[in-house]
Amino acid sequence: MVTNSAAGAASVSTSKIIPLGMTAILGLFIVGFVGFSHIEAVHNAAHDTRHSLAFPCH
Repeated sequence: MVTNSAAGAASVSTSKIIPLGMTAILGLFIVGFVGFSHIEAVHNAAHDTRHSLAFPCH
């Protein structure tokens, strides 16, 4: 018997908050590190990747 309760739905949505939050933090770290990196090779690699994906960056 399958029950559709509010408690069951709430536990599913709260179990996704941590992975989504960690993904957002990782994405912001990567964008921040690469975008403001003083290492020219890192910045140029990201810049070339953005252009190859037709993503406007400037």
